[in-house]
Amino acid sequence: MNLNTTTRHVAAALTGAALLLAVSACGDDSGKKLNNWAKGVCDQAQTQVKKIDDANTAISKVNSAGAPKDVKAADSAAFQSISDAYKSLAQIFSSAGPAPKGDEGKTFQQNAVSVFTNLSSQYAALKKQVDGLDTSNQAKFADGLRGVSDSLNQTTSNGEKSLTTLRQGDAGKALAKQPGCQRVSGTASPTASATSS
Repeated sequence: MNLNTTTRHVAAALTGAALLLAVSACGDDSGKKLNNWAKGVCDQAQTQVKKIDDANTAISKVNSAGAPKDVKAADSAAFQSISDAYKSLAQIFSSAGPAPKGDEGKTFQQNAVSVFTNLSSQYAALKKQVDGLDTSNQAKFADGLRGVSDSLNQTTSNGEKSLTTLRQGDAGKALAKQPGCQRVSGTASPTASATSS
């Protein structure tokens, strides 16, 4: 696997990571209190969702045939940004209090905090992994980047499974209806074109 292909895989995996809570909402409104809670969470979350989108867009624009140190720096910055965004999302859910659904709302809140905290830690680990890559030899760097790509694919897969739990139930549906919890539109194209070949 060459450097160009590996970087494309990293960009593709970041697209999955950026999806967050962007799902099609279904079912009836579960009440004004729940919707107000969801709006409060998502209004704050919007900045963090955009941060993940921006990181995805930035990495998709990296010249993967360029100098290893430039690719490394771009990947590292993207992973840091995503880690920070997930950490902030955990804090937003923690501060928001339980969703107004009794015990179910408290469980949902605790799960959300746990999911986003774990994702933050995983992306911090990816940053550490990419920061440790040797840029003095392009072939060596490409091999190392492939390992980062494999780790990222696993992180993305695990993250999607975890995020699925936040897309269920009344609280998940209420969040999905809020623009702030949905992926910012218009940022997928550069990544899609970068991974189409």
